[in-house]
Order: sequence, then C-alpha cells, then structure tokens
Amino acid sequence: MSNMNYFERDDVIHIRIKDGEEANSVEISPNVTAELDDQNDIIGVEILNASKYLRDNILETVQAKLLQSKK
Repeated sequence: MSNMNYFERDDVIHIRIKDGEEANSVEISPNVTAELDDQNDIIGVEILNASKYLRDNILETVQAKLLQSKK
C-alpha cells in the first residue's frame, strides 16, 4: 500500500511504502529519511524541503542527460 502526501506548509513529502509502526529511521542524505519497522524494512520515506530537493535533483538529472547526448 503505497501513497504519498505533500504537506505544503512545511514543504514535506511523506511516501508510505507499506503499513507498519516506525521503529527506527535512517538519514539517507540531507533532508531524506527512510523510516524502518522493527524488522528494519523500509515502511516510508520523508523528504524535507521537498520543492528544492526535487527541483535540484531533476535539474541535475536533466543536465547530465544533456551532457551525455552531446558526446
């Protein structure tokens, strides 16, 4: 059961991968946290400053693709 919620006021995206109680979390990169259950399975992902994070990652991907296509 995946779903995604965007909290505009806080600029946070929360993606639920599966149902379960969060027992732990691991910072994947700045502003990105994986939420884990008691079996250390990923049950969710939280992205802080989501607008900037997505913009920067999409821009980086597009620029890399454009550079590759010029070779």
